[in-house]
Amino acid sequence: MDPAQLGLLGLGIRAGHVIVGTSGVREALQKGELQLVVIASDRSSRTEEKIGRLARARGVALLEGPPADELGRRLGRDSVQAVGVRDSNLAKGIRGERAAQDH
Repeated sequence: MDPAQLGLLGLGIRAGHVIVGTSGVREALQKGELQLVVIASDRSSRTEEKIGRLARARGVALLEGPPADELGRRLGRDSVQAVGVRDSNLAKGIRGERAAQDH
């Protein structure tokens, strides 16, 4: 992930469109609320099992982020293994896709 993508995650947190932490992300995945999941590159096998596998099973886009300490630091938190994005346009921006525009 590049700094711009991480910056978008930070904006999403302030706007209430991003969930930080494994338990919250897992719960939101189970409820079908997420458009994108970012998991730390050094995630634990348990996080991979609980979050990665569930996201793939639900058809939710999965993006590997920086190591957990860096991901957390960039988001103003301690170590973070998983982040979930609720808003579809924010998820597209983080994935580098253009949001649909009316002309």
